[in-house]
Amino acid sequence: MGESERADAAAEAEARSVGRRVPLFSGIAAVLLAAGLGLLIAGRFDGLPVEIDEEWAEEILEIRGPVGIWLATAMDWLGGGIVGVFVVPLVTIGLLLLLRRPWGAAYFLAASVASAGLVQLLKQLFGRARPEDMLVTSDFGSFPSGHVANAATIAVTLGVIVPRVWVWAAGTAYVVLMLVSRTYLGVHWFTDTIGGLLVGAGVALILWAPFARPLERERQAWHPPGSRTTTAA
Repeated sequence: MGESERADAAAEAEARSVGRRVPLFSGIAAVLLAAGLGLLIAGRFDGLPVEIDEEWAEEILEIRGPVGIWLATAMDWLGGGIVGVFVVPLVTIGLLLLLRRPWGAAYFLAASVASAGLVQLLKQLFGRARPEDMLVTSDFGSFPSGHVANAATIAVTLGVIVPRVWVWAAGTAYVVLMLVSRTYLGVHWFTDTIGGLLVGAGVALILWAPFARPLERERQAWHPPGSRTTTAA
């Protein structure tokens, strides 16, 4: 290998290293922002709703109706309880394994568990009271939103595993719908959902770093089951 080739290889390796550090630092920043937001709400506002929470809640109350409540309740069922915590993750992991993406399945599992664990830790730490006019029952702790954190984790991990525009677009739409549905049902303040978004996306980005290399090798080698590949004679 010549001097120029070694220089090119070193530059490419450095670029890949930087590329892995960017999501890591971005994820850490997102988690720290979520924790900082929780500390601000708990310390300065004593856990009470801030101005944007009250304004958002008023807007939601004006548009609340039977169809919206039905859709929001469906999102509540999809993103929480047995379905959200066990069924959706297990089905996703099973599909990834069937598609011969074991590293993708491992990454998804690790991010889901870490995100859920961090959400529960922050809920216990801040102990923020939920809104009083809830339309569905919920567990203790309003900040951050576990449903939104779960949705953000799913969106980012699947976007990393299958880096396609439509996957990121679908994931973004899912997160936005979950965010709106949580406030629509009156189980979270708006800032709770922002905290959940930061936690879920942040954890997924942080765990991308240790999984980046095997995920990239797996992506490059992957072919859907049943697909045919051709090789040059």
